Amino acid sequence: MVEMSWIRLAIAAGLATCFIYPSLIFVPLPRLVAITFAAAVGPLLGIASVGLYRLLRLHRRSVTSELGAISNVLAGCLFSTMLLVQLAVRHRAGDLHAVTDQVLAVWLGLDVAWDAYIGLGTAMFAIAMWGHPRFGRWFASSGLLIAGLMLAFNGYTFPDPPANSGLVDLGPLVGAWYLAATIQTWRSLAWARSALATASTDGAH
Repeated sequence: MVEMSWIRLAIAAGLATCFIYPSLIFVPLPRLVAITFAAAVGPLLGIASVGLYRLLRLHRRSVTSELGAISNVLAGCLFSTMLLVQLAVRHRAGDLHAVTDQVLAVWLGLDVAWDAYIGLGTAMFAIAMWGHPRFGRWFASSGLLIAGLMLAFNGYTFPDPPANSGLVDLGPLVGAWYLAATIQTWRSLAWARSALATASTDGAH
């Protein structure tokens, strides 16, 4: 079934995203590997988000889950763009101290745009999870809290990142939330097959 293929793809893409994201931030990678990871992480996030939306809609179709997928696809595009811009600037400048204020402003603007869209997407997915039998209130409340703080922190410290302004970078926490959601999606494969079988039987009648 196409739905199950999307859900399995979401698990694979979600796990890959949760591996690549911290690697790009915390691990000094060879330039070619860093470029490959930067180009791949955005599409992987988009694929994982569409698959999560497909799982959530098996219980109930909602505008919020659709908005979550759309926002995260856009966030993935912006994230890869931001990372590739950063890599290109570093390659050309050689030293961050040589980067002009104007170029740095573009860099920071892309960072805020990525945070804004992933924050919005997380909030929308969290709302859609509230009454879902496989996610429920814990995922919903924690996702809304993390997303709300991320949006508030970025708005307050704009254009500087929250971590540079005495606040906390919530990116790793967002990544941990999506890792938990990916694992829960994996644990929900049997439920998804049962939901699809029930929907197929009801449709036959």
